[in-house]
Amino acid sequence: MSKFCFEVRFGSLPVFAAFTMVLSACAAPGSHETEIATPQLRGQAIAESLCAGCHATGRTGASPHPEALPFRRISSHYPVRSLEEALGEGILVGHPDMPPFQLEPTQIDELLSYIEAIQDPV
Repeated sequence: MSKFCFEVRFGSLPVFAAFTMVLSACAAPGSHETEIATPQLRGQAIAESLCAGCHATGRTGASPHPEALPFRRISSHYPVRSLEEALGEGILVGHPDMPPFQLEPTQIDELLSYIEAIQDPV
């Protein structure tokens, strides 16, 4: 989600009101921000930003790191939700050079929802 920080000086309130209406229209239903507001899509964004350097985070492709399990194959090794506690406390396992990180509860649910959605069929 992008955020803008700037100062606007207008000589009249009607001009400021019109400017505000234009900005509000940018976040109206159907806008890009609304489209990415689903938990699975937010989970995909988390996976792509934190994990894609090592793991294949989509439905196809090889992991960039040879020892990193593609996310779509996690459920063939263990239940996806079994990662919940480790993600909340800070994963310290995985492939040997996996960087430690810790997620907030909402982020964990979003990431795991995404991972569950892309699992290879059994």
